[in-house]
Amino acid sequence: MKVLIVGVGRVGMRTARVLHEEGHDVVAIDIDEAKVERCRQIGIETIEGDAASDAVLETLDLADFDAVAALTGDLNVNFAVCTVGNHHGCRTVIRIDDDYREEIYRRYADDVDEVVYPERLGAAGAKTALLGGTFHVIADLAEELQMLSVTIEASSPAVGQRISELDLPNGARIYAHGPEDAPMQIPLPGTEIDAGDRVAVIADRDTAAAVNDALAGYA
Repeated sequence: MKVLIVGVGRVGMRTARVLHEEGHDVVAIDIDEAKVERCRQIGIETIEGDAASDAVLETLDLADFDAVAALTGDLNVNFAVCTVGNHHGCRTVIRIDDDYREEIYRRYADDVDEVVYPERLGAAGAKTALLGGTFHVIADLAEELQMLSVTIEASSPAVGQRISELDLPNGARIYAHGPEDAPMQIPLPGTEIDAGDRVAVIADRDTAAAVNDALAGYA
């Protein structure tokens, strides 16, 4: 997959590095010379320039890219980049800060494929760690939904139950399961939960702590 990362600060750099290490073809753009050099040192093709300038994007044939991630701290730049990406048929991902109002979010969400909130994800991770550390937020799926990973403790009421028997808060559901230190897979209804297992759950954001209580065993 060929991906353009615009903005290689903490979020963009980590994203670019992971994609690069997984074997994807990554090209990055940043206006900061030091950030550009860091990217180049790990083997990522990087262009120094202002992505808000049409001249910079015109140096690339965006029609050859599969996806564009606009991850700068400037929402206007991010939206401009995604607009160009949309024009060339790319999948578009925009970074938006958590302090923007809901109507702002909705405005931009309608024009891109995905919206990411680095600050919200970081806060969610800290919150869940403080609540027990046995689960963490993998992703925000939508405005009110989160994807969680939960480790089943020996004291959990879920131990010994089948997936189909679990009564989780507010319609939360398990979509993947795996024994300790094994990859998670889609479980059968009759799959039995054991201590040490990990499960991936889709839940309302407001009930994440309750899902932890029901599964991890801290209730």
